[in-house]
Amino acid sequence: MAVRTIDVRERVMARNDEIAAKVRTRVRAAGVTAFNLVSSPGSGKTLLLERTLAHFAGRRRIALVAGDVQTQNDADRLARHTDRLVHAVVTGGACHLDARQVAAALEQIDLDDTDLLVIENVGNLVCPASWDLGEDAKIVLFSVTEGEDKPLKYPKMFQQAAHVVLTKVDLLPFVPFCKDRAIASALQVNPGLRVHEVSAVTGEGIGEWCRFLESHMRVAVTS
Repeated sequence: MAVRTIDVRERVMARNDEIAAKVRTRVRAAGVTAFNLVSSPGSGKTLLLERTLAHFAGRRRIALVAGDVQTQNDADRLARHTDRLVHAVVTGGACHLDARQVAAALEQIDLDDTDLLVIENVGNLVCPASWDLGEDAKIVLFSVTEGEDKPLKYPKMFQQAAHVVLTKVDLLPFVPFCKDRAIASALQVNPGLRVHEVSAVTGEGIGEWCRFLESHMRVAVTS
C-alpha cells in the first residue's frame, strides 16, 4: 500500500488558514478593511505608519497590530501617535506573524469602533508571503536603498501583494537606484500591482497614500 507523509508544516499551514478565514469573516462582517504591511527590515514601515497616524489623528480610528522578532520598540513608537491600544506581538525568533496571533489581538479590538486594521508584519520578504493573516490585502514596501531588483529576488511576496510602496524616495538623488526599473521589475512579477511612492521624512506622497487608505475605510458616520 502506498504511504503518504504529511509533514508538520502542512498541518500547521492548514490550521493557520482555518484561523485566517475566521479572522477575515469577522473583520469583514464589521465592515473593516485589514491590510498586512510587509517588507524587509529597515524599509520604513513604522515611520510610514507614524506619519499615517499623525495624518488621521482625531479623524479616523485605526487599529494596529505590530509584530517584531524580539522587542516591542515599533509598537511603542506607534503608541505615541494614537490613543488606541497598539497590540505588540513579539515572536521570539519567528520570522513572521501568524493568524492565531492576529486572532488573539482581535479579542482586544472593538471592530465596531474601528475604521481600518493595519498589521505591521515582521521585517522579512520570505516567510510572511506564505502566511495568510486574514487580511484583505498585503502591501509590500521596498526602499530605494535596497536595490531596484528586489521584486525579482523575492517574487512570491510581490505576487501575493496588491500594492507596492516605494519608500525613502527623498534619497533618490543620492543612491544608484533607477525608479523606473524598480517599478518595471515589480510589474513584471505582478502586473496588477498598484504603485505608491512616499518619503515619510519629507512628506512626499503621504497625502496620496492616506487618500488611498481612506478610500478603504468604513464610511464616516455624520450626525
